Amino acid sequence: MKPIKQSIRLILIALAIVIFCVSIALNLYFMRGGENITKYHIAAAEKIVGLQFSSSERQLMMENLQQNLARYQKIHEHPLDNMVAPAILFSPFVPGVLLNPQLGSFEITEPENLPLRPEINSLAFAPIPVLAHYIRTRQITSVQLTEMYLRRLKKFGPRLECTITLTEELALEQARRADQEIAMGKYRGLLHGIPWGAKDLLATKGIKTTWGATPYQHQIIDEDATVVKKLEDAGAILVAKLTLGALAMGDVWFGGKTRNPWDINKGSSGSSAGPAAAVSAGLVPFAIGSETWGSIVSPSTVCGVTGLRPTFGRVSRYGAMALSWTMDKLGPIGRNAEDCAIVMNAILGPDGKDLTVYDIPFNFDPHFNLKNYRIGYLKNDFDSDYPFKKTDSLALETIKKMGINLIPIELPDLPVSSLSIILSAEAAAAFDELTRSNRDDLLTRQDRGAWPNLFRSSRFIPAVEYINANRMRTVLMQKMEEIFRQVDIYIAPSWKGNNLLLTNLTGHPAVVLPNGFSAEGTPTSLCIVGKLFEEGKILSFAKAFQEATDFHQRKPNIDEISEQSFEIN
Repeated sequence: MKPIKQSIRLILIALAIVIFCVSIALNLYFMRGGENITKYHIAAAEKIVGLQFSSSERQLMMENLQQNLARYQKIHEHPLDNMVAPAILFSPFVPGVLLNPQLGSFEITEPENLPLRPEINSLAFAPIPVLAHYIRTRQITSVQLTEMYLRRLKKFGPRLECTITLTEELALEQARRADQEIAMGKYRGLLHGIPWGAKDLLATKGIKTTWGATPYQHQIIDEDATVVKKLEDAGAILVAKLTLGALAMGDVWFGGKTRNPWDINKGSSGSSAGPAAAVSAGLVPFAIGSETWGSIVSPSTVCGVTGLRPTFGRVSRYGAMALSWTMDKLGPIGRNAEDCAIVMNAILGPDGKDLTVYDIPFNFDPHFNLKNYRIGYLKNDFDSDYPFKKTDSLALETIKKMGINLIPIELPDLPVSSLSIILSAEAAAAFDELTRSNRDDLLTRQDRGAWPNLFRSSRFIPAVEYINANRMRTVLMQKMEEIFRQVDIYIAPSWKGNNLLLTNLTGHPAVVLPNGFSAEGTPTSLCIVGKLFEEGKILSFAKAFQEATDFHQRKPNIDEISEQSFEIN
């Protein structure tokens, strides 16, 4: 009987092997392109989303999932433009938020003891009030100023790789119009006749808007973004479309890598790489950047300029490339805090197109008594070991010498980094067509942390987890409101800890300003965070700090750049 039993055992083993092989073959077949969803697909997907269902549960789901797939395909038949926002709007408000009831008031310090009729090239690094004084008094013309900045853009822009398109024809037309209006007594304000640069994710009618990415490098959007219109209405002169890392990540774009004016062998960080580099190098007096997770703070830091990330809902994003509808913000990058306040005053407010924007007064008083502010600081972050510790410690000492009593605070202890899936999911949706068409292969960067891979990976974020992340975001916003009942503003290291992502998620405004230099000679910075829609307070604090220091007045030795050889790290 033993041979028979052994034979039966061998037959059963062989049968099991056959069944196993058939199972694997079916699995591979269905994974590679079977038209119908099967239990094999569901079992594999469970691993990705951290769930486990029984065989009977998978069987029951199959028809529903097939039906959902058919619905997705129907939606795909109707292309969605990047500017089409979802019907669900994010608001930074939570119960208990109190807004400043004061009506809008805006005051700028009038520059004093300025020389008469300066040589035009000496004004390349001048702040906006100085340029405005000379234009308003007609000691220089807007055309002269515009031509000077265009010359600098042509000379240094190619070396810094910070310019995508010079808008020379438009700029000179706008400058001539500004001079005519000013000569007739029709002065529009501090930005009238002042050149500026736009991060090339802002639509400009008749001019390329490339988003810094190869698939879109010839794209023309046949209208102006709202901020472009508002600045034109203020009389500002658009001289250039400036670089951004492809689709608003980093400083690598389809034409190269934007370089840091302080060290041409380094990149200028991103994604507002071109705006920060151009302002730092004196190629434009100010520029408009954007931030979703550090894209104003980071390049402003390494380029040694001042950047303002406004409250979410303060500035219309209509006509700007969408990356995350609930996190994107547009803001100014300038030479100092007062310049940022001037630009902010021109671009804020609703336009009837971006429905997330609120009509809330903007108050800026450069003479406000800072001792009336309750000023906090992130003690544990400042006490830890990190690259900017030395310059930050000196900055805190300077602030104490200004007569300010710093209040130690800590940010909410919540899984902030995990909430980044909100950005990931929204970005994948914003560039859904790029992924499905496989044109994402055209993007310069193709590594694990680059957009093509992130867009693909984000397709597997479950809708339930995205919603729950936003629910946790609500808790985070509530916790932040509790902190702002203790302080009016707080000071944070620019790059240390969770502050950067956290405040981008909650929508709070921040100013980043230079506060020293690293051992390598590149700038460092400090970050000032304020209550919702109270940009004026953090800007007035930043102005006071800049009056007590001179870091914002330092400038790179830009004249040497055209002679240097370089090798990007």
